[in-house]
Amino acid sequence: MDFLQWFRLKVLEDDDSNLIGQCGEDLTARVLKISKLFGRRGLMLRNVYIPSEIGETTEIDLIYITQKGLFVIESKNYSGWIFGRENDRYWTQSLPDRSKHRFYNPIWQNRGHIKWLKAFLQNEAITFFSLIVFSERCKLKKVQYRENGCSVINRNELFAELKYYWKNAPDILTEVQTQEIYDSLQILQNADEALKQAHIGRIQQMLSGDAEKEPEPAQKSVPPPETAASAADAAAPDQNGAPAVCPRCGAPLVLRTAARGERAGKQFYGCSAYPKCRYIWNL
Repeated sequence: MDFLQWFRLKVLEDDDSNLIGQCGEDLTARVLKISKLFGRRGLMLRNVYIPSEIGETTEIDLIYITQKGLFVIESKNYSGWIFGRENDRYWTQSLPDRSKHRFYNPIWQNRGHIKWLKAFLQNEAITFFSLIVFSERCKLKKVQYRENGCSVINRNELFAELKYYWKNAPDILTEVQTQEIYDSLQILQNADEALKQAHIGRIQQMLSGDAEKEPEPAQKSVPPPETAASAADAAAPDQNGAPAVCPRCGAPLVLRTAARGERAGKQFYGCSAYPKCRYIWNL
């Protein structure tokens, strides 16, 4: 972050969400660099775009690759009070002016990130740790979760949390293996602007309230390795470029028209297994 960005955020109190998010990631990355004091070298990647569906990606804020495994970090640079439970679809941010804002369950969000990261790496020996890191400016109120290998913390607790895992988790990777994983993921770090905008567009569509919207990453399923190729072969495109069958579950796709939302009146192909499967192909 350069001086101008810092000045806007700290002095002018700019409420630009992208700027605030970037600042939070910068501060979290700084803590990860300090973790080298543990005596082991960790390799860090930021803003990694992992392929999750045909033509789709999911963005991971930070990945910290160590001999203990991969720490997948979702950074939330929020203020106010945070309420949420592991099984709640949405969590709530409550601000001093009594306004409230909902956001997608970050535990589910990071669970989806890890699922696609596993599918990409295809290495069952790797251990994954899910870290949801909130700003020190917020207070976690009634945040409940029991998932093993998952931590929901404030940023000032991150160093101690890493130290705990470092002390109690066994080494499962060599330095050579951590470097190999880093090299395989590094190519996904620098996404071009078109890919970033497409990713942002999918998130905005998800939050628009459209009844036909796509599910969040945590709800998407990965085809078993032995069936992934056959599913892709079956999904031959029609004259509109859409697959004949759902590439996610294999059910036929049907032509539909959106009844409401930003795409009201526009046609799309939807999975015939809806609502069990919510795959869509927009025309």
